[in-house]
Amino acid sequence: MNPPTDTSVLQHPHLHSPVVVEHARQHFEDGQLRVADRITRFAGSMPFVYLHAVVFTLWMLFVESSPWPTLTLIVSLEAIFLSTFVMIGQNRQASFQQVKADHDFVAQEQELHRNTDLTEAVHHLTVQIHAIVAAQQEQGRG
Repeated sequence: MNPPTDTSVLQHPHLHSPVVVEHARQHFEDGQLRVADRITRFAGSMPFVYLHAVVFTLWMLFVESSPWPTLTLIVSLEAIFLSTFVMIGQNRQASFQQVKADHDFVAQEQELHRNTDLTEAVHHLTVQIHAIVAAQQEQGRG
């Protein structure tokens, strides 16, 4: 299953964490990141592989009689740019993971405090109930 796109997250924000929605909004507003994501998404697909296999085959058969120097240069430059797009995606993902981890930590700390407060309230009520029941038993004996 593919991860949700920024557009799908923004169209259905109620299905996602507020952190994910905010990240998608910021990313959607940055045209450079959208372009980098599209390139990375295409470069990581089988159509990209098929396209290159066809183009390189045609290049070697019909365009140049000695294609290796030019083809090597093109492939090297393409590898440089694609690795840059991959690093952009990894940096963006790492940044998102950090923001999400921070959000999750705060949410868990708040939940822990709520649970502690509830546990203390239950204990306090239990002590009060025990005192009332014990007092009623004493009155019943007396």
